[in-house]
Amino acid sequence: MTENSKGTALVTGASSGIGAIYADRLARRGYDLILVARNKERLNTLAERLADKTGRGVEVVAADLGNKDDLGRVEKILRTDASITTLVNNAGIGATAPLLPSDIDKMEEMITLNVAALTRLTYAAVPGFVKRGAGAIINIASIVGIAPELLNGVYGGSKAFVLAFTLSLQKELAETNIRVQAVLPGATATDFWSIAGTPLEHVPSEIVMSAEDMVDASLAGFDFGERVTIPALPDAGDWETYEAARQKLMPNLSHSTPAARYRVGGNALPTVKDRTH
Repeated sequence: MTENSKGTALVTGASSGIGAIYADRLARRGYDLILVARNKERLNTLAERLADKTGRGVEVVAADLGNKDDLGRVEKILRTDASITTLVNNAGIGATAPLLPSDIDKMEEMITLNVAALTRLTYAAVPGFVKRGAGAIINIASIVGIAPELLNGVYGGSKAFVLAFTLSLQKELAETNIRVQAVLPGATATDFWSIAGTPLEHVPSEIVMSAEDMVDASLAGFDFGERVTIPALPDAGDWETYEAARQKLMPNLSHSTPAARYRVGGNALPTVKDRTH
């Protein structure tokens, strides 16, 4: 760890796009870096540039997080490197094709990376954070986690998992000094789109945010103490209303008897027509 460091941030999917910008911004904030991605050449180029520009220590780990052995190597780093203070779970893949025609093997690969790898890395990092009494986890989800109809449903489901997992983790760690943030980007100008099957030029420009703006907004949300950050959402009150409605549901989601509208015997169940009046 270099002098005057805020600790080390491990960033996955760091060779380009959102991950590379997180690496840049965190280095500027005084973090040393461990950059994880498959493309070692890109990682080395980024590491050299960031080290020269910021003076921070930058380590490169070439790993495919969809591969169990490679994932295990990164888990070991998170378990054993006490300098790590921040984990950015950014690595992931997406899909834009309709759900049913999609290649099921590709969908399984997406679940492995977006869900299983993120979960294992978090499990590897948190015990050390708890022991050291501090740490931060930034989980990159997506707006499709709350709007799965917009793109491929397996992709949306994987990002809904990231959001749910983050909310649960926030509750479990509420009495600790560990920060956990979920980031829900909308359409962002990265190579995600071409890899997912829809070239970026086919996406309406009015809904596409630059990756730089997305990361800067997300880090501002982190600084504000937000648990969930949606960079494009104009009115934060809309999320607060959404979350308040979800919290209102909770006390009534589990009871010993069915809701009155479902009870058989006695009064007949109302028909759909009845319910509209």
